[in-house]
Amino acid sequence: MLHYSKMPLDRGANFRKDPAWVNSQKSDNSAWLIVNNDQTLFTKDKPEVVYLSYQQVMHLDLTQAIFLGQNENKNGVFALDVSDLPAAELTPLIGDAQFFDIRQYGPQVALEDASTAALARGLCYWHSTHRFCGRCGSKNHLIEAGHSRLCENQSCKHPTFPRTDPAVIMVVTKMFDDGIERCLLGRQATWRKGMYSSLAGFVDPGETLEQAVEREVKEEAGIEVNEVSYVASQPWPFPSSIMLGFFAKAVSSDTHVDKDELEDAKWFSKAELTEFGNWHEEGDHLKLPRTDSISRFLIEHWRTNP
Repeated sequence: MLHYSKMPLDRGANFRKDPAWVNSQKSDNSAWLIVNNDQTLFTKDKPEVVYLSYQQVMHLDLTQAIFLGQNENKNGVFALDVSDLPAAELTPLIGDAQFFDIRQYGPQVALEDASTAALARGLCYWHSTHRFCGRCGSKNHLIEAGHSRLCENQSCKHPTFPRTDPAVIMVVTKMFDDGIERCLLGRQATWRKGMYSSLAGFVDPGETLEQAVEREVKEEAGIEVNEVSYVASQPWPFPSSIMLGFFAKAVSSDTHVDKDELEDAKWFSKAELTEFGNWHEEGDHLKLPRTDSISRFLIEHWRTNP
């Protein structure tokens, strides 16, 4: 299963609009994920997500708590952004635990915890960047247990909901005249030296997913494609995307890289990919993308299948 995709919680969509029900979930058995400047709390030097108890957080402002769902024991699980909490209050709260970007540990984190922590991070980010109404500019406030915000201007009262930006990501393949099938990978200048990944881009308004695949490959690498087929999707709330994975067949083979988008794009055979290192390795040698990403999943799916 793709990382960040195994959600263990019942999100309680039919109940979380009821403030009384939500407050009843803030019980002694509830679990709390705290987020600090988009980072998740981990056990010191271990890839273990830390859940605080209600007793540990009850002195904080819980009106800003985000209900994530109920766990298998029907206990509430909440997220709370503590980015504005003074260090004097934050330090005793977390003890010797440490905040990290969840992607630092990546696949080392248990699938269920990674999915829950990613959801918490994504929702906290959305709230921090949507404190004002996008229609009239007035302040808005959290409602529906953190799954919506409502404008405080009585003549507006515009509701805002968490957004997810669809992005296509694709492995483009072609059988060359020498009888060897190759895939097209690209790299951005800001990435680790030697790392190549699947091409990707956001879906434009008024565009189908298949059209987005065709357009992005053409724009970034100058390659025309057809036979676009869907493979899988992955939540990627870093900060707010859903990655939609595809395979596509190339019609052309000569690359013309848009330097505003990519530093380079090249064709690689399955044998060549076998010699690649992993994304976190130092050095200038060629590397595959991070193992918790759908990009790596798509590449490995193609590389290991006939």
